[in-house]
Amino acid sequence: MTAQRGKDLLIRVGNGAGFVAVAGLRTRQITFNAEAVDVTNAESAGRWRELLSGAGVRRAAISGSGVFRDEASDLRLRQMFFDGALDTLQVVVPGFGTLEGLFQITSLDYRGDHAGEVTFDMALDSAGPLTFTAS
Repeated sequence: MTAQRGKDLLIRVGNGAGFVAVAGLRTRQITFNAEAVDVTNAESAGRWRELLSGAGVRRAAISGSGVFRDEASDLRLRQMFFDGALDTLQVVVPGFGTLEGLFQITSLDYRGDHAGEVTFDMALDSAGPLTFTAS
């Protein structure tokens, strides 16, 4: 993967007929987690820990900061947060691919400088299976 412009990472939300970009992330972090299920017992070889393959809970967490595309985009994501709603989102990472699935906004912060634009920090947690489509 070659170097990519950070400004190209987008969050899109479903609108019934496809997806529309609502925010560009200037900084971001995507984390995938899988809980391990420990099945170690008295007969485990050398008393080494054993894990159960394919078990445990998987999740994706996405956090970042950026700017909203417009007032309608800000309103849509803010309402999603206050409703505690789950919505189908796409996270587009140029040169890598697109993650798509149900997410909930778990944190939404706003800030602004006197001589600058209003920016936001947002955290998303997956709420179901995700699909990944490589670029």
